[in-house]
Amino acid sequence: MTVSPIRKVYQGIADRRQMFRMFDRHAQRPDRWANDDSALYRGEWFELDQAGHDYMFEILPPLWMRGEMFAMREFLTGSITSIFFTLRIDGRIRYFHGYCDLADKRSPDRMRDAIVDRETRPVRAMTRDERLEHIWSSSHDDYRGYAGDSFPEGNRGRRTVLFYGGRDGTTLKLLDHLADVEIAAKLPVHLRFLPDAIAA
Repeated sequence: MTVSPIRKVYQGIADRRQMFRMFDRHAQRPDRWANDDSALYRGEWFELDQAGHDYMFEILPPLWMRGEMFAMREFLTGSITSIFFTLRIDGRIRYFHGYCDLADKRSPDRMRDAIVDRETRPVRAMTRDERLEHIWSSSHDDYRGYAGDSFPEGNRGRRTVLFYGGRDGTTLKLLDHLADVEIAAKLPVHLRFLPDAIAA
């Protein structure tokens, strides 16, 4: 279940409740803590509100502060920790959280640059991967999980979501196997008809 490059995992601004859910989107993964799951988290980012950003700043003294960013003192796994960003984008101050691997000293700068690049695109759009990540992030834990023994061996451990198919009833589907029409049905109305973005 490898992931990794820098990726936006939630559309919109996460409030405090959603922010805490997003901190460990992979909590239900099989064999949790048995493997090095750094690649699941490394590169994930989302926008949050100022109250959430300020709350996290006040919890513990940061590991370090640099310009528009600070790092959390507590590490999630290995050398992966939370980096919080305060960025001026299109004349507005906005707040972001990302998981960076501090074993790579350039990781926070690359994360910041990727966020700015993604958020300054002129047309509001989403890639297929962003749509899938949003579905995963916004689905309740009871409606998402990981493929188990009922799936072919090569699919076990991959992310799944429950999908209501009308007359066909509810089925468990692999997240990355959802058809475009199924993805649209799982997205909130305001995100359904955004144009496809070209992945950077």
